[in-house]
Amino acid sequence: MKEDDFQYAIENTQVILAPEQKIATFGTTSFRFYLISELMDRVNEVRVRDGKIHADRPQILTPEHFSRLLLEGFGEKAKRYANQLREHAHNMAVLRYGFQFRKTDVTEQMFRDPIESVIARTKSHVQHRDEPLSAIIQGVDEAWEVCLLKFTIDMIERSSGGNIGDFRKRGLI
Repeated sequence: MKEDDFQYAIENTQVILAPEQKIATFGTTSFRFYLISELMDRVNEVRVRDGKIHADRPQILTPEHFSRLLLEGFGEKAKRYANQLREHAHNMAVLRYGFQFRKTDVTEQMFRDPIESVIARTKSHVQHRDEPLSAIIQGVDEAWEVCLLKFTIDMIERSSGGNIGDFRKRGLI
């Protein structure tokens, strides 16, 4: 894939239905996804990938630990900068999110319908089954994993404020 392909996939990723919950602060969260994409150069041929993403609980990284992570493979100037960070960032904390994506959880179905119809049926299916931790994502078929990664990054951004608040309430940061 070229850089343009990545950018195209990112720009053409649309969350049709977001999970009702965010990433849990104290525990693992599993999201089910339905990634819907139209096949390139084929009219009304749509693929639906159904699978799960597991988000590990966010971890607090102290300046000490964070600076060690930063230093892997870096030289002396980077080490000095990391030491400065460690000395002057007593109140700094970084959250680390971990995702596991297992392709074995993914199934695929093909449909010969307009993409709008497939999206509407999938949305109705999710709402009827009451799946609050499900997401419907419209993306690019060739770069569907990039679209899924974009979704996970968006989930981290959506969840981080609440996660930090939860850690603060418990006096962890």
